[in-house]
Amino acid sequence: MSETSATTETGEQASRPRKSSWKYIGPGIVVAATGVGAGDLVATLIAGSKFGYTLMWAAVIGCVVKISLAEAAGRWHLATGRTLFDGWRSIGAWTTVYFAIYVVVWGFIYGATAMSSSALPIVALFPDGPGLKFWAIVTGLIGLAFVWFNRYAVFEKVMTVLIGIMFVVVVYVAARVVPDVGASLAGLVPVLPDGSLLYTLGLIGGVGGTITMAAYGYWVNAKGWGNSSWMKVMRLDNRVAYITTGVFVVAMLIVGAELLHASQIALTSGDRGLVDLGEVLEDRFGAGTAKLFLVGFFATSFSSLIGVWHGVSLMFADFVERFRAPAAEDAPEKEHAGPAVVARQQRSLPFRAYLLWLTFPPMTLLWLDEPFGLVIAYGVLGAFFMPFLALTLLWLLNSSRTPSQWRNGWVSNGMLALAGLLFIVLCVQQVRELPW
Repeated sequence: MSETSATTETGEQASRPRKSSWKYIGPGIVVAATGVGAGDLVATLIAGSKFGYTLMWAAVIGCVVKISLAEAAGRWHLATGRTLFDGWRSIGAWTTVYFAIYVVVWGFIYGATAMSSSALPIVALFPDGPGLKFWAIVTGLIGLAFVWFNRYAVFEKVMTVLIGIMFVVVVYVAARVVPDVGASLAGLVPVLPDGSLLYTLGLIGGVGGTITMAAYGYWVNAKGWGNSSWMKVMRLDNRVAYITTGVFVVAMLIVGAELLHASQIALTSGDRGLVDLGEVLEDRFGAGTAKLFLVGFFATSFSSLIGVWHGVSLMFADFVERFRAPAAEDAPEKEHAGPAVVARQQRSLPFRAYLLWLTFPPMTLLWLDEPFGLVIAYGVLGAFFMPFLALTLLWLLNSSRTPSQWRNGWVSNGMLALAGLLFIVLCVQQVRELPW
């Protein structure tokens, strides 16, 4: 592509807008594969098992909300040439304090959760082999080595393979249970059955909604998209990501509605619910379908593990780098947040230190019950993250920090405000449900 003589407000030479094309798709696949974990699939299954197809509409709205939120994160990176943490820091020192505490506590507990989740399907596939702790440690070490020694291009290809396995398996299982097309279409009409409010909010706000949404902008930069000329490409990529997520959610709702709702089969909450589902599938369709599902379960869990190992470590490296640098409001005074910066951060000490933090300290939790105080802190900090993300993006993208042509319009403002309100309600509920 030839370049014009104009420059962006970040001081970078601007290119003509790239045409949106399927050949560029990548960061969206990564964020979709990372954001949908085993726990999300279980929550969706349980919603389907309790209410059938009635909450299908909530899954669709959730998909639209996530598209808006991730688009805002990607737009900030491309329009300003500044990272998301750089934007947060410009709002005030309180954002630095919150993120510092959050990323340390969250990483410690999530590391153990991700390793256990990845080990569960392996244990189910090979019941006569080593136990859960062994496989949890093995998956953690594989994730560490993979992210440590590979750059973004290889990481993206592996994530694409994993999400392909997830997609094929989940859609295949949904097809095997033979969905009721009429009931699923009827489920697109907004209805709230008794006792469904929290499940509805969870479907809209929970599935695919984690810190990895904030990592999306970093993956956009890692891909090589460094300025606003990539905006159309990013938006296509983002839509693909959350439409894919929407397909996962709808497929698991179908499985819950057809396989569990009619039979009144209850699943164990948490990741072990997918092991239960594997047993139900074996009874209904045979061992082949059950084993295929467990392979998809592993792809779902392990893609989330390596996605977090990579994306949140990048965010931590950026956090340390920006924290060390003097604060400044003017973006041109800062190094442009492009692929060169991301490549350097992937080789940095903070990136690798956080990788080690995600891997080794959490292994102690595989032998110990999670400490009560740590569980409370993890729950509170995690509950506050999505409202924090939605409302700070609303702030940043309506301020002079963002070039005027890329500031929020009324649709973006409405969607981010809706997301912020939704996540605040979910936050309050999550905090209330903690084992105080």
